[in-house]
Amino acid sequence: MDIKCRYAGIAPSAVVIVATVRALKMHGGVKKTDLGQENVPALEKGFENLKKHIENINKFGVPAVVAINKFITDTEAELAKLTDLCRIQGVEASICEVWEKGGEGGEDLASKVVEACEKESSFKLLYDADERIKDKIGKIAREIYGAKGVQYTGKAEKEIKLLEELGLDKYPICMAKTQYSLSDNPDLAGRPEGFEITVKEVRVSAGAGFIVALTGDIMVMPGLPKIPSAEKIDIDEKGVITGLF
Repeated sequence: MDIKCRYAGIAPSAVVIVATVRALKMHGGVKKTDLGQENVPALEKGFENLKKHIENINKFGVPAVVAINKFITDTEAELAKLTDLCRIQGVEASICEVWEKGGEGGEDLASKVVEACEKESSFKLLYDADERIKDKIGKIAREIYGAKGVQYTGKAEKEIKLLEELGLDKYPICMAKTQYSLSDNPDLAGRPEGFEITVKEVRVSAGAGFIVALTGDIMVMPGLPKIPSAEKIDIDEKGVITGLF
């Protein structure tokens, strides 16, 4: 939201957080091979991860709805517990079965989203784009991830200094981080505390208009292959196009 909404000048009326019983049980310590077995205690433990995501949306001042993407192995007890845990946090949850029932399986979710959109909101961004790069990264790390601080490699320090010297430091920040944890360590499940985020490299995507902070052991995918398919597209004197697929 700090990137898109800033540039588009828009404010979301509501946010849908997609969650699964299986993922939360993994955050609660259940092995992947055992996710098909009912485990309400593990679900409750893993809910701390979802709770943090709910808190993060609250920081932006926007109402949230949790969409529980139902799997066939989810039990009624697990779904009921997750729904109750969300309501305790002041958030409505909807069991989403679109994969099985098509549009009908998402009607309840749609209804709850409409209700959320009708609530008052006070959308605000997390940081000012004019803040220093380290200050922006620090706010994301502490406020969104729950880190106690940020460490920078020598390479990242030099890159930040160069961006500041070139006047390219006023862009919003895009954090490149593992999706498996709130930290930059994919093995830290649940809601870890007392950790630090390590920024190993900082790049500017001037065309897109943001700064990318690479953390942990994350790798980024190239936008295009060495030989883009566009190079094979041609048009002859008769207007016949070739090279499309």
